[in-house]
Amino acid sequence: MGAGTSAAAEPGGEGGPAVSEPGVAEAVATPVATPETDEKADKADGTDEADGQKADAGGDGHAEKGDDAGDGGEAPAASGTSRRFPTVTQDTARPEGGGRAAPGDAPAPARQWPLLTVLGATGLGLLIVGLAPFDQSFRIGTILIGVALITGAILRRIMPSVGMLAVRSRFTDMVTYGLLGVAIVLLSLMTQPKPWLEIPFLEDVVHSTVP
Repeated sequence: MGAGTSAAAEPGGEGGPAVSEPGVAEAVATPVATPETDEKADKADGTDEADGQKADAGGDGHAEKGDDAGDGGEAPAASGTSRRFPTVTQDTARPEGGGRAAPGDAPAPARQWPLLTVLGATGLGLLIVGLAPFDQSFRIGTILIGVALITGAILRRIMPSVGMLAVRSRFTDMVTYGLLGVAIVLLSLMTQPKPWLEIPFLEDVVHSTVP
């Protein structure tokens, strides 16, 4: 009996190691740290931190979207896309087709050649009427003025941009230039004495309106 008890109490006995001291028990229970285990632990810690940051970012993003949807339900409209006219205007809008009639690098007369053409013909007609250099100069001058206005109406119709010749909308300019031009040409053809054109009902209208 005594031999068996002493054999069990000895550390190197056959009955297995009998640990009785506290320091020895802690050494056996705690694993030994190696460089490989340290690296694995560092990687695990970094992965956990990255996952936590992604989760936080995702949560914040969903929260912001939810707040936006809760406030208005729709994304705010981009600034400057309203088609309403402002209450107080600061300048005058360019009329339809009021762009330059030539590229921007061209000289100013080339960019405004439709207006200069109409003004040049009108000025020539007025010069002929005023100077009267030949017989029937009044008739020829007024016809030239009417033709200039009709030319302006044609240019306003066929050209996409006529520069400063555009005053109002395309339709309004065509009607204005065309009616004035036709009226001036007809009146110049019917001028007395020796009219070049006789329209009976127009003569009756003139006699009924002018005493």
